[in-house]
Amino acid sequence: MQVTCCQLDIVWENKQANFTRVEQLLSRATVEPNGLIVLPEMFATGFSMNVEAIHEAEHGETAAFLQQLARRTRSWLVAGVTSKGADSRGRNIAAVFSPEGESLLRYTKCQPFSAGGECDHYTAGTEIQTFKCGDFLAAPFVCYDLRFPELFRVAALKGAELLVVIANWPAKRVDHWATLLRARAIENQAYVIGVNRPGKDPFHQYPGRSMVVDPHGNVLGELHDTEGLVQTHIDSATVQAWRRDFPALRDIRKAWFAGV
Repeated sequence: MQVTCCQLDIVWENKQANFTRVEQLLSRATVEPNGLIVLPEMFATGFSMNVEAIHEAEHGETAAFLQQLARRTRSWLVAGVTSKGADSRGRNIAAVFSPEGESLLRYTKCQPFSAGGECDHYTAGTEIQTFKCGDFLAAPFVCYDLRFPELFRVAALKGAELLVVIANWPAKRVDHWATLLRARAIENQAYVIGVNRPGKDPFHQYPGRSMVVDPHGNVLGELHDTEGLVQTHIDSATVQAWRRDFPALRDIRKAWFAGV
């Protein structure tokens, strides 16, 4: 399956400009049908705490754009959107669409970034979710989730073979980003896709460094601090063979994960 990581320099709180930029970047390359396209966290607005200004209903303009993009490219699609709950607090969501444009799931970020004030504006999610993506069972995550390995272990215990992390991860901690993506792949014997943004917003500089990591921790494709695409192919048979030949996941003491 082809993976396309779309690394764009997000225009602050300007959805139409970001929709256009995604289309421009994807037009530069061949996107194979039945592949996976991944966009960053809050790709349409940037990492904004202004929930009132940027939130949308489940079927709002950003969802409509993503639905159309998935259907036109015949691709699975993971991208960041923002909604608001009945409590008037935001939800930082990884939305997933099928190649037919169907909304498959909306994962709410389980670990809002407290040091950046996200906890003051956004409510934490409570469930690790999975979806079928070609031959893979995949699980989406958002940015700060990456620092919490227990979330990824739960996904692995649910059978996930592909872990997708969308982010607005700042440049001053870029080494952590790269190291943790490889660690999550190695410890869960899974492919990990990390898609971050480059450029800057009113508060932070961002390094890009979107990458695809195989179950052994090898980086298959990577882009540094410019806009562009990372494209590579992944194969579920690689995960299955490694888990069979080196069955570390079978040795997990599942008592630590009661209820999974």
